[in-house]
Amino acid sequence: MLPPIRQAQLRAVIDRILPADAFPSASGFGALAYIEQMLAGDAAAIRELILYGLGELPADFASLDAAAQDAALAAVAHEPWFLRLIDLTAEGVYADPGNGGNSGAASWQMLGYEPGLPDGPTGPPPQPDPPPFAYGPSGIADWDVIIIGSGAGGGSAAGVLAAAGKKVLVVERGRWRDYPNSGHRDHLRNHRLFQYGHNTGPEIDGNPRVYIDPLGNEQIVAPHQNGFQPLASAVGGGTLVYGMQAWRFHPLDFAMASTYGVPDGSSLADWPISYDDLAPWYDRAEWEIGVAGTPGGDPNGGPRRRDYPMPPLPGFGSRDVLKRGADKLGLTTFAPPLLLNSTPYDGRAACIQCGTCIGFPCPTDAKNGTQNTTLRRALATGNLTIITGAVAERIATDDDGKVIGADLIHDDGRRETVRGKAVVVAAAAVETARLLLASPTAREPHGLGNNADHVGRHMQGHYYPGGFGLFDEDVGTSRGPGVTIATTDYNHGNPGIIGGAMLADDFVFTPMMFWQAMWPENVPRWGQGAKDWMRQNFHRVTQCRGPVQEIPSPHARVELDRHVRDSRGRPVARMSGTTHIETVRTARYIKARACDWLRAAGAKQIWGRDPALGLSGHQHQAGTARMSARAEDGVTDKWGRVWGHDNLFVADGSLHVTNGGYNPVLTIMALGLRTGDHIATSL
Repeated sequence: MLPPIRQAQLRAVIDRILPADAFPSASGFGALAYIEQMLAGDAAAIRELILYGLGELPADFASLDAAAQDAALAAVAHEPWFLRLIDLTAEGVYADPGNGGNSGAASWQMLGYEPGLPDGPTGPPPQPDPPPFAYGPSGIADWDVIIIGSGAGGGSAAGVLAAAGKKVLVVERGRWRDYPNSGHRDHLRNHRLFQYGHNTGPEIDGNPRVYIDPLGNEQIVAPHQNGFQPLASAVGGGTLVYGMQAWRFHPLDFAMASTYGVPDGSSLADWPISYDDLAPWYDRAEWEIGVAGTPGGDPNGGPRRRDYPMPPLPGFGSRDVLKRGADKLGLTTFAPPLLLNSTPYDGRAACIQCGTCIGFPCPTDAKNGTQNTTLRRALATGNLTIITGAVAERIATDDDGKVIGADLIHDDGRRETVRGKAVVVAAAAVETARLLLASPTAREPHGLGNNADHVGRHMQGHYYPGGFGLFDEDVGTSRGPGVTIATTDYNHGNPGIIGGAMLADDFVFTPMMFWQAMWPENVPRWGQGAKDWMRQNFHRVTQCRGPVQEIPSPHARVELDRHVRDSRGRPVARMSGTTHIETVRTARYIKARACDWLRAAGAKQIWGRDPALGLSGHQHQAGTARMSARAEDGVTDKWGRVWGHDNLFVADGSLHVTNGGYNPVLTIMALGLRTGDHIATSL
């Protein structure tokens, strides 16, 4: 509890950060209780910082009139303690009521934000954390296939293999989560805004990584801190909480080096497969996992055998406004394909378009991930077992270096070696590389598949440049997923630019995400003006942005750190390097095109962050075990089989030679299905 004089000062300060008008002040919204709760917890450093700042204010600050209080705060407006207090005040006002602020969701009513959940603004009450569990048959001594990771690639491969009659073990570090057991809809702890943690994992404690920034500064980062590159940890991986954009890569995405040449200092290369090789597997993923989209698909994309199984969601929000701008620019637009049920499908309900979609499990199970499609069907065959709460310490090999299984560590500390005829690594680009590097043999002393020194290199993600536009009319709603209109006219054929990007209006924002991400630099963060801007413009801002085709660099990489270990004693991933400068040039070009679109649509103010050189991988990590036509040029062959091994495969975004100018999850799923089918027919 704060001393009375400091508590009075704190109340007075936050009530000037967000003053009372026709709606309550910050303390009236419940922010004081939230901040006191935060300062009384584990945030000792924050408490000392805030107490220091309050002590620097006039002793009679609480009794001063509003003008004098504002003048005193203006004098400290750039002080760290005040900036932190602004953030805490916003959290207490605009985040979910379950955090102890935003009493009765009053601020959401002020903004017109509607969560749209069937059981109240924060969803069902929190439930105990699901325990580790083994789903499916047990007691099998030798598996046909062991898969490390249950996300887009691993979950897709598992479905094919189990359907083919193979005995499959999937190892997942997270738990089997769904809408009720993932906790309440915490707007500060989810996979779109992880201010203090996640709603699935990885756990904050005991799971660090080492990040080297572009200036060479080394940092040990926790999963909720910048630089970690976190992905969801649960059965289904990121597909449990993702944004569901289901794009096929463009045919030229598979031949970037042949199309554009290889920039100096880059590791740009062609894939050993083409669009035509993957097209049947794209089709299978769209129908077996479930995609809603515009008939005919991407007008700039490759040929299709058939349409999507479901129509797109009805348009709303910014669609009509951005369509008006696109028509002025001569852009071709359509509804982006989404991995969700726009109508009932596969025995599950349709999307209800709630306002807490991205970063959260779906309340109607209409979000189509591997956890409710391929894995569910695989369990029904009786051929799949899923172990949760376990990690792979290394790929197990015999004295000759042949892969024989995997060494596991369970959450209770128990170690176990599971044996299999084949192993598939599908832990996403950072952890897949880490696991291969952590499994050396006498024949491959630097890690499995790494004699050519490609494991961990060429790390990519997606720069996501674009702009925000403020309109005179309402262009935003509280209806998810939020993305309603896209163009692929800029994916290729941009003069003097390598590659490009799809552009779309992107996802629905919670109020707290809006406050953090969609704020123009010329608007103050505190005071009456800040409150007015938030209230008046919450539904009048939309965004236009997209994932840039990155140019890989051999220096952007994952290694094993020599000193830092996780709570299980494993060497953690060490990430360093940057993307190639051509990526930045393409990103700046795409940002300009996004702003052109907003301007043509009638935005009266446009703003956005300028792309800069750095390590990518938070958005859609890929490339660290890339496929190649020759062993000296990559880590796996065209089937995802690790060079030099007949029974070790990779099935995630690590395989991507380039990551496309689109969201990559459908490509990961298609490759997972293709690799699973190849293993099933060759094992």
